[in-house]
Amino acid sequence: MTQANHKKGMQIAAGGVLVLSFDAMLIRLSGVSSWDVIFWRGWLICLSFSALMLLNRKQTYLPESYKHGLAAVVIALLFGLNTVLFVYSIGHTSTANTVVILASSPLFAAIFSRLFLREPIKRRVLLTIVLAFTGVVTIFAGSFNGSHWQGDIAALVTAASMGAAFTLLRRFDTLPLLPIIAASGAFAGIFATFQAEPLTLPANSYFWLGIMGLVQMPLATWLLMQAPRYIPSAEVSLFLMIETILGPVWVWLAVGEATPERTLLGGMIILTALLSNTLAALYEQKKIRNREFSSPR
Repeated sequence: MTQANHKKGMQIAAGGVLVLSFDAMLIRLSGVSSWDVIFWRGWLICLSFSALMLLNRKQTYLPESYKHGLAAVVIALLFGLNTVLFVYSIGHTSTANTVVILASSPLFAAIFSRLFLREPIKRRVLLTIVLAFTGVVTIFAGSFNGSHWQGDIAALVTAASMGAAFTLLRRFDTLPLLPIIAASGAFAGIFATFQAEPLTLPANSYFWLGIMGLVQMPLATWLLMQAPRYIPSAEVSLFLMIETILGPVWVWLAVGEATPERTLLGGMIILTALLSNTLAALYEQKKIRNREFSSPR
């Protein structure tokens, strides 16, 4: 990995996370029901990623086997479920609660990888899981006294669903992402069809939904898919933590939504645990690279 490539990868990852961080703000600014957001978000993501798939012909997909085809469908369904639950969570709890709880998704991936792929969990990852669970409990403790608990549970299920999807993608690592994401958008759109009233929205709502589905989500996803080509995935994960901080900030600036105190405390616990784990992973990778470089050939 050259210095120039590493710098390029960091710039791409930072750009992707910056674009992604406006997600919750765009949902808030649309000012429509969760079902209407899910409908338009799903179908516009389907449209935009289908267009990207046609432009990048390498991403067209014929299953290698029945097992690979079934895995692709299950992953698309999980991503579609993520879309539904994420929007529902944003509509039923604070933005900070949603994005902080979602930050635990890599830990669910580690648990599922241990259960289903028989991959060992390192001590530092196990400690991170315990600390992150403590942070999630702290956030929930501030929600059960009010009306936020449903949105918090939706965020937690979303994190688990994302972890399951990441585990399947790790198991079937030759599956192309573009057609899977396009199909997931269609699944979400179909799910919302009978609950939404998509043609009765104010004109400005279509503007914000259009930016989300045709510009923001495709651009963020494309950038974050490119970044691992230049920098380790652990570094990409490090950048993704920034979205947990920026997301609530944009919503606060746009609509004045404050962050609950318990969410700040729980978020600090989760982010500290994730940051420590990611930095430890980067240190381990650096030691391995140095050992390989210095070993006689």
